[in-house]
Amino acid sequence: MAAPRSVRRAVLVVLLALVLPVLTVPAQAQTPSAHRDPGNGAERSAAAATAVPARALVAAEDENRRGGGRQGYPRQTELRVFPEEPADKAVKLGLLPYHAIAPKLNELQQRSDRVSAEVIGQSTLGRDLYLVTVTAPETAAQARQQDRWRELIENDPRAAARDRALAAGYKAPVWINANIHGDEWEGTDGAMRVIEDLATTTDPAEVRLLKSTRIYFTVTNNPDGRVAGTRANAAGFDVNRDHITSTQPESRAVRDVVIGTQPLVMLDEHGYTGTTLIEPGTPPHGQNYEYDLYLKHAYENALGMEKAIAGLGHPETARADIPFRDFPPGEWDDWPPIFTPMYAIYHGAVGHTVEVPLRVNRTEYDELPVEELRRRSGINTDVAASTITAGIAYAEANRRELIADQIEVFRRGWAGEPQREIPDGYVPGFGEEDRYSVEFPRAYVIPAGDAQRSAPAAARLVDHLIANDVRVTRALHPFRLAGTMYPAGSYVVDMHQPKRGLANVILAEGKDISADVPRMYDISGWSLGLLWGATVDVSREQAPKVRTTPAAAASPTGGVDAPGGRDLALTVADGKDVQAVNFLAGQGVAVHRQDDGTVVVPASARRQAEAAAERFGVRFTRAPSGERGPVLGRPVIAAAVSADELFVLRELGFDVRPVSTRALNEGFDLTAVDALFVSAGLSYAQLTGEARQRLAVFLADGGVVTRGATGATFNAEAALLPVTAVRGRSDANGVVSVSNGEGVVGTGSPGHAFVYSPLWFTGLGSGVVAEQRYAEDGPLVAGHWLPGPAELGPAQAAGEASVVSGVAGAGARTVLFGTEPLFRGHPKGLYAQVARALYWTAVG
Repeated sequence: MAAPRSVRRAVLVVLLALVLPVLTVPAQAQTPSAHRDPGNGAERSAAAATAVPARALVAAEDENRRGGGRQGYPRQTELRVFPEEPADKAVKLGLLPYHAIAPKLNELQQRSDRVSAEVIGQSTLGRDLYLVTVTAPETAAQARQQDRWRELIENDPRAAARDRALAAGYKAPVWINANIHGDEWEGTDGAMRVIEDLATTTDPAEVRLLKSTRIYFTVTNNPDGRVAGTRANAAGFDVNRDHITSTQPESRAVRDVVIGTQPLVMLDEHGYTGTTLIEPGTPPHGQNYEYDLYLKHAYENALGMEKAIAGLGHPETARADIPFRDFPPGEWDDWPPIFTPMYAIYHGAVGHTVEVPLRVNRTEYDELPVEELRRRSGINTDVAASTITAGIAYAEANRRELIADQIEVFRRGWAGEPQREIPDGYVPGFGEEDRYSVEFPRAYVIPAGDAQRSAPAAARLVDHLIANDVRVTRALHPFRLAGTMYPAGSYVVDMHQPKRGLANVILAEGKDISADVPRMYDISGWSLGLLWGATVDVSREQAPKVRTTPAAAASPTGGVDAPGGRDLALTVADGKDVQAVNFLAGQGVAVHRQDDGTVVVPASARRQAEAAAERFGVRFTRAPSGERGPVLGRPVIAAAVSADELFVLRELGFDVRPVSTRALNEGFDLTAVDALFVSAGLSYAQLTGEARQRLAVFLADGGVVTRGATGATFNAEAALLPVTAVRGRSDANGVVSVSNGEGVVGTGSPGHAFVYSPLWFTGLGSGVVAEQRYAEDGPLVAGHWLPGPAELGPAQAAGEASVVSGVAGAGARTVLFGTEPLFRGHPKGLYAQVARALYWTAVG
């Protein structure tokens, strides 16, 4: 066996000559949105995620949760009080610091039987996430009746439509979500103002309102960001981009709120856009919505909120921007289901993003006088409270119609009826540019058994569907559908179900909307059916004729299929396989990596393999005879990467040590590192001579994986692989078709990838392998990727290499990604590509 890498590297003292290949980065001509702040997209490459999340402040505590519907209201919890944090960024603005929220809610619960405060989860750092319910008191029997009516609306909408008692007595649920972006504070303060007003009012009209309405407040959806004054949560994720993926505890908590409360109206309070902004949005509109039922309410409610803020009397609130009415197509769209209100629409809500007007974060926070900041935050709080109050008033005034229309959403789903054609002028300004619709398929099938490429991937997708309130069943017998035979145990998503729009937005390929609008703000394609690693078949016309049983969770998938005393093999095809490999390697098991990317575990480690199979749902088979390959330890990765990539690499079980230009210049120790991952925050050109010398020693023996323009620049400047990297449009994104080569990364990879500011590689020099190429016949399946400028469109990418590998002249095994295999923790079926690249580069 070769000497350990750290020993071999210690004797390398000669700085190796570096020859620079070419990086082509044509000038970009796209104009960013003037209204929205970017999320964590292409600009992720600007800075590395070098900060390690702090230890969780507290352990999660489920005992604060209350049993859904088993009690009446109020359901009051004595909230734990967190230590005072003078550095909380809200203090400077004169707003509520996080540590003051629980005492305030405890005090309100003591004063009023209309207020219930519960803990629905914890943030990334362990701060409590609160759900506050404001409503008139209910007996346990009355609360159970409300639950039965809510369930009837979803499960038997025809009966619900005929139920006169429901129409008269069902309390209109309204949900207010605040502070999902941590440095957009005032939604919390506006919500707390409304809670206190409703808790203590003696106004007869408001008292009556609480007898016919339940108002739910998630008063701060991102407490870690609130305290730190950051848009993202403590893991570096924009929670308002996570709602179809649910990687973060903050997004999972509010997902469960929207499913559990089934609101008629919801508001998501944000900031800051100069003029108050209130959705509905511009085209493209989510094609899986029952848009006719949404738009008539969303538009009227927005007008009512605009009138309410004008009544505040501030010059800055004289009017609002309503994107549907005021902006051009693509400027503020409601296309992707990643935003909280857009996600809520699929659960029957009329969802609105509300942006309060006056900026108090970032540069303004640091540079404006405190008096001006507090003046602005005071106006913003007025706007937040006013829009919340107006939204509640709309729900109360239109309660019966909103209930009837939510019933109709679910009835259409159960009946499998087509979406409605919406006429011009349906609301002022509605026209041809607003028509987005879809023909729902009859069913989806997620195969089990031999037909399934990755059983862990199928289980993950099924569990995700169920967690999102999509109905999934399991076939009790083999069956044939559309010419394909499926084994017993295969999963069926019958599209005659109440939330068919959500099922379809998760599973369908999506749509290429490049020709429909001139630009998009955020991602335009996201298909879990294509990107999560599971086989998902669609049946357009027929439902399976087979007995099924409802699936409450996916069936176990792990096991060891080999006789005792035999070596075991595991194909690294999914992130769960990667976790299993890293788990075993971390326990000191001699895991051998073979040339085809599979790993072999010795028979002596069968007990550990059985534990990994049970824990991660992977399946070991009998290893063939022959050469076992080099031993693969748990690789140590020096990662100059974005926050989402850091999150995924750690989730996969790698030993990850954040690095950056600064860290290398300050003497970061590379001697214990097996592979360097570069996608953000590391510039070879900005390294000192001493740092370059240490890096050269590493590159003689260590491996390199790069992603994106930052990675391609590093490859060029460090003279690794002789390629030319071509950068496509910076605003291009979506799901693309790819063809795979026979290299260690390409072999066994899915036929689809994800791109955001795509790259491709030309002029491949000697020894460089095209592991993956964009499809010859046009790569974009779903998303937005315009042609040009300077020939940067999909036609130019077609057939070009999207992932390449080779051995650099200095000795480093190197893999370059032009795609986005770890983007926001979303394309889970692509994780194994990255892991195979790291394993290959780490074994020198």
